[in-house]
Amino acid sequence: MNPRLSALQAYPFERLNALKANLKPATEAAHIALSIGEPKHAPPDFIVEALQDNGLLRQGLGGYPATRGSDELRSAIADWATQRFDLKPDTLTAEQHVLPVNGTREALFSFAQAVLSGSADSVVVMPNPFYQIYEGAALLGGAQPWYVPCPAENGLLPDFDSVPEAVWRRTELLYLCSPGNPTGAVVDLSGLKRLIELADRFDFIIAADECYSEIYFDESQPPAGLLEACAKLGRDDYRRCVVFHSLSKRSNLPGLRSGFVAGDARILAQYYQYRTYHGCAMAGHVQAVSAMAWRDEAHVTANRALYREKFTQVTPVLQQVLDVQIPQAGFYYWPATPTDDETFAQRLFEQCHITVLPGTYLGRQPTAETGGAGPNPGSGRIRMALVASLDECLQAAERIRQLSL
Repeated sequence: MNPRLSALQAYPFERLNALKANLKPATEAAHIALSIGEPKHAPPDFIVEALQDNGLLRQGLGGYPATRGSDELRSAIADWATQRFDLKPDTLTAEQHVLPVNGTREALFSFAQAVLSGSADSVVVMPNPFYQIYEGAALLGGAQPWYVPCPAENGLLPDFDSVPEAVWRRTELLYLCSPGNPTGAVVDLSGLKRLIELADRFDFIIAADECYSEIYFDESQPPAGLLEACAKLGRDDYRRCVVFHSLSKRSNLPGLRSGFVAGDARILAQYYQYRTYHGCAMAGHVQAVSAMAWRDEAHVTANRALYREKFTQVTPVLQQVLDVQIPQAGFYYWPATPTDDETFAQRLFEQCHITVLPGTYLGRQPTAETGGAGPNPGSGRIRMALVASLDECLQAAERIRQLSL
C-alpha cells in the first residue's frame, strides 16, 4: 500500500458518525440535518426534462466521451466565465483554457497529483479550517501541508501575512477557497492580486476553489474571482492561476457531478495529459445538460433568492442564543459555541434531533512544521448548512433557541 495513506485523517463525517454512534434523541421530532453542504433546493426543471430525453441518453451512453469534453460544453463554460468575471473577449478560450471535470472534489484532488513535483521539501499552503480534500491531496502528492489560520480578527480570511518567507520559498501549490468553506468569507480583488504577486515572486500555482461563488446576497456585488483579478492586472494568460467551479451549489445539481477547471493554458495542457490516464471523462449526456445549465442564469438568481429568504428569517431566531451572522457568501453559519463544539453538537442531536458539524473536524492544530503555534481554529465553533427547506430551517432554529445547555 502507498505509505502516504497512513497520514490521512478520518473524514469529518466519519468522525461525526462516531460522535453520534451511542446517542439517542430525546424527542420524536423529525431529524433535521444541517451538517452536510448538500443543496436541497429543487434542480432546474429544464435539466431534469433534458435528462429524460431518450435520444440524448442514447447518444450519451452509446460511446466513450472525450476527456477534453465537447466543444459545446467548453464554449458554454468559457462564455459564462468571461461574462461573470468581466474578462476580455477571447482571452479565456474554450480550446486552451477550459477543461470539464466530474465536480470540483475530483478535480481539486487530482490537480495536486498532477502538478506537485514530489520533492521532499515541497509545501502546499491551504486555509485552516478547510475542505479536507486539500490536505489529502497534498499528503498523497508527497507535500507538506501548511495551515493558514482564518481568525475572527482577520474577518475569517486566511492570514497569509503569517506565512514565513522560508515556507513561501518551498511552496508549489496554494489552495484558496473563496467564498470560504466553512467561514463564508470572501477574498476581495486586492487580496487576490496580492496572492498573484506572491505566486510570481515564489513561483507557485494558485488553485482557487470558487464553487460557492454564485451564492451571495447582494445581486449588485458578486464575489470576486481569481480570473477577474488576473484581468484587472492585464494578465490575460492567467499565468499560475487555475479556478475550479461546479454546478452542484450554483444549480442544485450535486448528483450530476459536473464542473470545470479554467485558467493558465500551459498548466491545463499538462493537466489534460494527466486526465487522459486518470480515466475521468464526463458522460456525453451529462456534458450536454451541463452546457444548458451554464447558459442559463434565471435559475441561479432564483436559487440565491431562496437562500436570501432563509438567512433573513432564520438569523434573528438563532441570534437569540448564538452569535450567528449572515455570511458574505455561501450557505454556512460558522458560530462560536457556548461549550466545546463536540459537546454542543452532541446536545443538539440528543435534545433537538439536529445534526451539525463540529468545527474541530474542519481544522487542524498546527505544529512547527505545518503552521507554527496556535490552536485548532475550528475548535469552539460549528458549521451549520442552511440547505434544507425554509420550514425545516425555521424549525431547527426554534429548537436550538429552546436548547437547554
